[in-house]
Amino acid sequence: MPRAKLMDYMASLGYIQITRECNQLCRFCSNPPSGRSASLTELQGRVDDLLDGGSDGVILTGGEPTLSPDLVELVAYVTSKGAPCRIITNGQRLAEGPLLDRLVTAGLRHLHVSLYSHRESVQDMLTRNPGGWRKVMRALERLGSHGSHLAVDLNVVINHYNADHLNDIARFVIGRFPFVRHLVFNHLDPSMNRTQGFPDTIPKLWELEVSLHQALRSLEAAGLTFRVERVPLCYMVEFAHVSTETRKIVKEESRVIHFLDEKSRVSQHDPSAWLRGKGDACTRCRLDPICAGLDSMDVHYDSSELYPVFVNPAHIVKRIRG
Repeated sequence: MPRAKLMDYMASLGYIQITRECNQLCRFCSNPPSGRSASLTELQGRVDDLLDGGSDGVILTGGEPTLSPDLVELVAYVTSKGAPCRIITNGQRLAEGPLLDRLVTAGLRHLHVSLYSHRESVQDMLTRNPGGWRKVMRALERLGSHGSHLAVDLNVVINHYNADHLNDIARFVIGRFPFVRHLVFNHLDPSMNRTQGFPDTIPKLWELEVSLHQALRSLEAAGLTFRVERVPLCYMVEFAHVSTETRKIVKEESRVIHFLDEKSRVSQHDPSAWLRGKGDACTRCRLDPICAGLDSMDVHYDSSELYPVFVNPAHIVKRIRG
């Protein structure tokens, strides 16, 4: 299968941070602005590194990648190599102006757009960007107008302020943006410095359990695909097969990330790279071998919220392997 046709089946993911600048001030940002950006020459070298190393495609991220003056040329460079290219964006600069059309002309065919709530007040509060929700809506409408030329995914960071209405977000997307075919629910990573100033955004696990299950059932019923990241399997047993980390562990998938900080180039090839904290309950859980565990355990998230489950993991493994 040609590399350009592989994006939806990628086993080896390559990520590149192209800038650490952003036009939002999200309360839970995992990569807050640092003033650092890479030159086009540096970025092209990182693309070559990923593709020569076996990555099946490139995902451009930030910061906010649409703030990079080299984004269009970089997308064109990736696609000239016969590789598919995606960007992860807050959508603000795609709400109006020529940038979206220029990216499509350069070969962009897949975007991940961040949406944290269907409620305008919640989105704008979390991003500290008044009017930002309306721009995301406008950007999504414009993306939808491109029809089959563009695949559009939505990324939802699970936090204290949306954990109770994840299903409402899913149903909103299903009804208003039927061209969206994939959602990712990403449990908040509290280890970054922006969250330290806003600890109120960190949810308890119990806050998301019911709403997340309802959301995944709604998406499944509507025929959408979906993934969940950083949520321990005891809180999503019915949908354990869509856990990003569990799929990586089972399928032994790899990922390479080029950061714009001291981490520089990170290669995650070993299944242990996906593992996080494990509590006492995990030693009695049958899903422990395929569960990544809990981020920031007993620092930001409480291990007492974990509990053992006794589902046969073989059924989950079989479903992941197809």
